Amino acid sequence: DEVSFGTNWLAQAEHGGFYQAVADGTYEKYGLKVTILQGGPQAANRALMLADKATFFMAGNFLEPFSSVEQDIPLVEVAAIFQKEPQVFIVHPDSGIEKFEDLAKLPTIFMGKDLYASGFQWMKSAFPGFKDEQYKPYTFNPAPFLADKQSAQQGYITSEPYEIERQGGFKPKLFLLADAGFDTYSTMIEAKQDYVAANPDIVQRFVDASIVGWYNYLYGDNTAANELIKKDNPEMTDGQIAFSIAQMKEYGIVDSGDAETGGIGCMTDARVRSFYDKMVKADVVKAGLDISKTYTTQFVCKGVGKELKK
Repeated sequence: DEVSFGTNWLAQAEHGGFYQAVADGTYEKYGLKVTILQGGPQAANRALMLADKATFFMAGNFLEPFSSVEQDIPLVEVAAIFQKEPQVFIVHPDSGIEKFEDLAKLPTIFMGKDLYASGFQWMKSAFPGFKDEQYKPYTFNPAPFLADKQSAQQGYITSEPYEIERQGGFKPKLFLLADAGFDTYSTMIEAKQDYVAANPDIVQRFVDASIVGWYNYLYGDNTAANELIKKDNPEMTDGQIAFSIAQMKEYGIVDSGDAETGGIGCMTDARVRSFYDKMVKADVVKAGLDISKTYTTQFVCKGVGKELKK
C-alpha cells in the first residue's frame, strides 16, 4: 500500500525513526511503500493531507488538534512519538537560575509568538512572577541572547543548545517546559478521521512500522537513516545529528513516561485531559471542547518494538 507522510520541518534527527523505517526496509516489511514529504518554510503538508494529497502528517503538539476540533476540522492523532515536547528555555550558566520557576526573575525571555501565546500563558497561570514585560521576540538568531547574560531564549533541546555552545563557547543551562508540567505529547502522527475509519489496517501498519523505526533509530544502527536525512536536507551535519540523538535519549523525549510501559507512540486519556485542563485554565483554549474527537488510542500502547530497546 502506498502512503505518504508529510513532516513539519526540514529533515533532521527529530524525524529519524521515520527515515529509519524507510532506510532499513521496515515499512516494506509491513506491506507499505512510504514516501516522506519533507516540511519546511515553504511546505504546506497539512493542507496537502486535507486535500487528500498526503496520507499522514506530523503534528507538533496537542494545541493543534484542540484548535482543529474547535474549528470542526476532521483530523485525529493516531500516535504520539514524543512523550515530551522538546521546547526548552536556555540560560547562561552564570545567570543565577537554578530551577524553572527562577526564570521569572529574568528581565528578558526571547521567544516566538506561538510559544508566547501558549506555553508562556501557561507559565503565568502555573507559577508566580512571570509577566508579559519579559517577552521579547525571538528571531531564530542567538546573538541577542549571547550578548545578554540576564536573558533566556527558547529553543528545541535537540537543536539550539548545540549552536549556542558552538558560537558562545559555553555549555548553557537548559529548562525543559515538559519537565515543569507543560505535558503535551509532541511529534504526532495525524490523519483525516474518514481515512482512519476506512483504513484501520493501513493506519495500524504505518504506526507499528514507524514505532519499530524509532526503536531502531535510537538503539540500533542509524547510519542509513542519517544519510537519507542529509540527502533531503544537505545543510544538516553529522555533529548536529549526533547531538540531537544524545539529547533525545538523555531527556527522555521519545522513550519515557507512557512509552516506558506501552511502548513508543503511547498516549493516554488522562494525559491528554491533563494538558487540556491546563490550557483552559491558562485561557489558551476554549472550555467545553469534545477533546475525545482529537485522538484515538486504538493503534498504540501495545508494546510494539520494545524488545528492540538496548
